[in-house]
Amino acid sequence: MNLKRVDATPLTREWLAKLKLMHGPLLIHQSGGCCDGSSPMCYPEGEFKIGMRDVYLGEIEGTQVYIGEDQFEYWRHTQLVIDVVPGRGSGFSLEAPEGIRFLTRSHVFNEAEMKTLQDQGEPLRGPVYK
Repeated sequence: MNLKRVDATPLTREWLAKLKLMHGPLLIHQSGGCCDGSSPMCYPEGEFKIGMRDVYLGEIEGTQVYIGEDQFEYWRHTQLVIDVVPGRGSGFSLEAPEGIRFLTRSHVFNEAEMKTLQDQGEPLRGPVYK
């Protein structure tokens, strides 16, 4: 069994499909910080530089999802679940003008899931090329 470090709600998947139609391929980056700085940010692919310390969490609907290394260390025991809520977040995230914002929820991995993750090995760091 391959355990996902990131997943999304059905509504998020719908919005990613809409945003892809408007903007082309996308990328999501979950950074650390306060306020909107801790929200997942959605960018056109190639408009956010992934650093060698960014951690690749996986893909949602073909959209790569990364997290800053420091933030990953805090959240490594959780699965990030990207959701959508009404309201406009600030910043440069592509969904902001649409009257919604992405929000990270989490599922804390249980002991068996943590063992599965250990068996899968550490996630990749730096840009992952398709």
